[in-house]
Amino acid sequence: MKLMIASDIHGSAAFCAKMAERFREENADRLLLLGDLLYHGPRNDLPEEYAPKKVIEILNSLGERIFCVRGNCDADVDQMVLKFPICAEYAVFAAGSRLVYASHGHIFNDENPPPLCAGDILLCGHTHVPAKKSCANFTYLNPGSVSIPKENSVHSYMVYEDSLFVWKNILDGKAYDEFSI
Repeated sequence: MKLMIASDIHGSAAFCAKMAERFREENADRLLLLGDLLYHGPRNDLPEEYAPKKVIEILNSLGERIFCVRGNCDADVDQMVLKFPICAEYAVFAAGSRLVYASHGHIFNDENPPPLCAGDILLCGHTHVPAKKSCANFTYLNPGSVSIPKENSVHSYMVYEDSLFVWKNILDGKAYDEFSI
């Protein structure tokens, strides 16, 4: 199964549309969203083409292919307009012989991990900074942000397929980093 992994859309219709375009081009089976879908939050400037209602429309058009975890800017009321579950605090799936624990990152993160076994992967968004980091007994991965990248990073997403995580620039789809299990 091929997964596209993205985080922190924050209501940007322009970058959500670009993400949907990349999803189609990647021909991924599913889209894993790591939270912060519709709203920019009080610590972020408004992203390009801030239009949560357009983001709702774009995401709902992909609804049956999305699974999602809740971000710190996501609210219960968002579930009323989105046609896929968004309120889970985490998702867990197998990646080869490892477990991937996906969470937004505001609760569980590289400094406060959930219970993980040696070799497991913690996949988070929240920081808006792409990351690949070996920790005590797990690997921390972050796809960065679709719409509001920080620390001079690019607008980005990840693809996971055949035991390989690949970071890509959302503007041109070109790979710039990878992590192999």
